[in-house]
Amino acid sequence: MHSVQETLAELVRVYEAAVSTLKADIAAFIKDGTLPPSDRRADRLWSYPELRVTYEGHEHGSASSRAFGRLPGRGTYVTTVTRPHLFADYLAEQLALLEQEYVIDVSVVRSAQEIPFPYVLDGLAIGAVTPAELAAHFPTTELAMIGDEIADAIDRNAPGDPLPLALFDGLRTDFSLARLAHYTGTSVEHCQQYILFTNYHRYVDEFVDWAGKQVGQNDYIALSGAGGLYLDTPTDNARARLSDTAWRRHQMPAYHLIREDRSGITLVNIGVGPSNAKTITDHLAVLRPEAWLMIGHCGGLRESQRIGDYVLAHAYLRDDHVLDPVLPPEIPLPAIAEVQQALAEAAESVSGTGGADLKKRMRTGTIVTTDDRNWELRYTHSARRFSQSRAIGIDMESATISAQGFRFRVPYGTLLCVSDKPLHGELKLPGQANRFYEEAIGAHLAIGVRTCELLRDQGARLHSRKLRAFIEPPFR
Repeated sequence: MHSVQETLAELVRVYEAAVSTLKADIAAFIKDGTLPPSDRRADRLWSYPELRVTYEGHEHGSASSRAFGRLPGRGTYVTTVTRPHLFADYLAEQLALLEQEYVIDVSVVRSAQEIPFPYVLDGLAIGAVTPAELAAHFPTTELAMIGDEIADAIDRNAPGDPLPLALFDGLRTDFSLARLAHYTGTSVEHCQQYILFTNYHRYVDEFVDWAGKQVGQNDYIALSGAGGLYLDTPTDNARARLSDTAWRRHQMPAYHLIREDRSGITLVNIGVGPSNAKTITDHLAVLRPEAWLMIGHCGGLRESQRIGDYVLAHAYLRDDHVLDPVLPPEIPLPAIAEVQQALAEAAESVSGTGGADLKKRMRTGTIVTTDDRNWELRYTHSARRFSQSRAIGIDMESATISAQGFRFRVPYGTLLCVSDKPLHGELKLPGQANRFYEEAIGAHLAIGVRTCELLRDQGARLHSRKLRAFIEPPFR
């Protein structure tokens, strides 16, 4: 039986030894064609560490009502681990919760799952050596071994196999960490636990300006952003500094207002469409964020709405289709009460109104998320369907983000701002859009930020059992 800190130290030791060995063997091959020693695979010297938790059915006390950190039955639970320094706090928290409640044996061994060579190449120049030549002698990315079967409750275990300890293993996590750096243009170490998604760059300007002034306050230590933005002192008009960076090179640029414990706020501009929304949440999920929220804008579907009104989603009509194969559209997405309450409280705080006055500016109801940007051209079909659903707003990302939160057990929510009313003759025209942006974006972003702060104050209470399947891995 090891202490949590001893377990973490062993994970680091095994992982770093494997990476060091693999990099050294690759460097020797690149230099003069030296083939790796034959014992590397047999002795698992290029492999991820495997974290093993064995439970024989004994508890320290009564079972907790917590939504995670639970062992459903006797057995050995395993997962492979990558970048243990990055996940140290998460791993320590999850192991500590299990040790508080259950009598368990925790160990670390070399796994059979090898680290693909592309994930250790940083700093190594491969010169004239091709990836195919490296793949002939070193472990490479086998897509058949990477997937979301655990999250999607697809049982790949043979009878007698160990049970999954976490939703994502080392291979799946490394795959996403590499993609995150590519798409967001920032270091994964800077990603924070509370995530805001938006679909237009004007929100980024507002966030960067606000965040630049927060550095040095409320435990925020820095602002990091796509293209090389990094501010570690309070900065006015930070968007001017942003303009000097190469953020445009990145498809979904991210901006991180950093706290030492990673409880700060990340804003990601995902652009337009459900495909982008799925892509980025597929990868952010491996970081196990505490919550993510959509704060973009939408078309208002009710005649009584005004441009600039808020829409708080309580349900979704999923016409995005991007997740249909893994989460059929008839599966309901429950509203997460803690998130809904925080969004409503933040809207009241920022707007300075409440009760009936707030209801004049904020409607609650169903959001339609579509994969067809020109849905208006099928007006008769769309209007009837939307009326049947009692929808109050339409966009192209929110249901996808919420469905991914449901799928990956990340609390989710949506607060949109009405930018046009296409069913009522108020189309999105250039001049009208500019006025909307100028008047609404600052307050809308402030509500999103305030919601993150309220959720942070809730801690573990935020995590709802309604996101858990019948049989869940113990780790959140």
